Amino acid sequence: MVHAYFTLRQLTWENIDDSELPILEREYMQGVLISEVVLDRSFSGSSKKAKRRQKKTVRETKKPGEAIIKGHRSYDLMLSLQLGIRYTVGKITPIQKREVRASDFGPRASFWMNFPKEGSRLTPSHPAEDFKWKDYCPMVFRNLREMFKIDAADYMISICGNSALRELSSPGKSGSVFFLSQDDRFMIKTLRKSEVQVLLRMLPNYYNHVHTYENTLITKFFGLHRVKPSSGQKFRFVVMGNMFCTELRIHRRFDLKGSSLGRSTDKIEIDENTTLKDLDLNYSFYLEPSWREALLKQIKTDSEFLKSQRIMDYSLLLGVHYRAPQHLRTRASYRRTMTAERLTVLSEEDAQEDDAFNYPEGLVLVQRANDENSVVVGPHIRGSRLRSSAAGFGEVDLLLPGTARVQIQLGVNMPARAEQIPKEDDSKSFYEVYDVVLYLGIIDILQEYNITKKIEHAVKSMQYDSVSISAVDPEFYSERFLKFIQTVFPENS
Repeated sequence: MVHAYFTLRQLTWENIDDSELPILEREYMQGVLISEVVLDRSFSGSSKKAKRRQKKTVRETKKPGEAIIKGHRSYDLMLSLQLGIRYTVGKITPIQKREVRASDFGPRASFWMNFPKEGSRLTPSHPAEDFKWKDYCPMVFRNLREMFKIDAADYMISICGNSALRELSSPGKSGSVFFLSQDDRFMIKTLRKSEVQVLLRMLPNYYNHVHTYENTLITKFFGLHRVKPSSGQKFRFVVMGNMFCTELRIHRRFDLKGSSLGRSTDKIEIDENTTLKDLDLNYSFYLEPSWREALLKQIKTDSEFLKSQRIMDYSLLLGVHYRAPQHLRTRASYRRTMTAERLTVLSEEDAQEDDAFNYPEGLVLVQRANDENSVVVGPHIRGSRLRSSAAGFGEVDLLLPGTARVQIQLGVNMPARAEQIPKEDDSKSFYEVYDVVLYLGIIDILQEYNITKKIEHAVKSMQYDSVSISAVDPEFYSERFLKFIQTVFPENS
């Protein structure tokens, strides 16, 4: 029996200590691959400073979802998915990088592999039942991963490492199953066959869109696969970036469409993992004017793209981290919210001389750090940093007292002020105001306005106001969506 160890390294990596690289352990018997394990040693040589930072930023709350351990209903499915992705990444990564071609797209640009339980010369043995693995457009998704600076080794460690995936309860009506990687970086979602067909159809234009607009807010897709167990149904999966991959607690999350029919949660008890909807939103969020302008411009660009693809029923997923509560602020005194004068900007020297704990609670901006390792990076690392008028339109980081220093990008780590929306019959002169950090993106972008949706629109229009329902023509959907988002992020007066 032979043990072989391979260090997973991309040719583009430089100045990285070998002790930080993960190891792929493969076990062979008479030349046949019988097992494969990804070993993570990324923290073995961490400095004391890095360990302290890691300990300080670790979440106090329990991670969402249910760990998929042996005996779990999705255990075999998870093993099949991990084996398939490990095979896919290992097969495509050594191929020399090149520009994608027309032949890389479409349903024919796929390959399949049998994974027998006892293993083969190309696949390891495994405890799950025999299954067939299908990988769609591998070169396209390999380039997309590299476009968003996702290293192949990190990708495998996140999804295929020794730690189990976690299964999340489905927040919507689609019945999809959601898996979350152990480090929260990646979300894996089951798709209907029709959704796979839509993604394959729009993939060339999607690729061009995310390549052209580095700050795009639409869902980032990193892999499209299918698993067919020998005794069961086919499962189709897409791997996506998790928009809420952050060390900060997401206290509230909203799924916003701009429609009103059925757009409120029916849960009596609401916690941090509850997905709220349009009618549940009782706050407006005020951004620095230049950031608001950039955000609305990008949302419009993304919405125009989805309209051109005949896509509707998408949502703005909004995550809110509440900082220091500031109750009983008058509306009159609050109107200066998020103007340049309201944001404190410290110099690089000031930020290095003092610890974050010594700053008052709230939102503090600091000039961009020279040391990239000192900044906690959000999941959308491809986008450019935002500039602040308070810093002379220079690039800035957000200093969070007692937590960390983070990069500010469009849709990631965005500081804002949240003002409670008064009800029409509310005569109070004081309202709750919060410092918040926002995370957002556009999700559920695989629903075409097809014959089924047209029938749904016709039927519901006979019972309800046609403006209030979700199933509408993509052009009207885009117009209504943009109008609603402008009310979520109003102008400072």
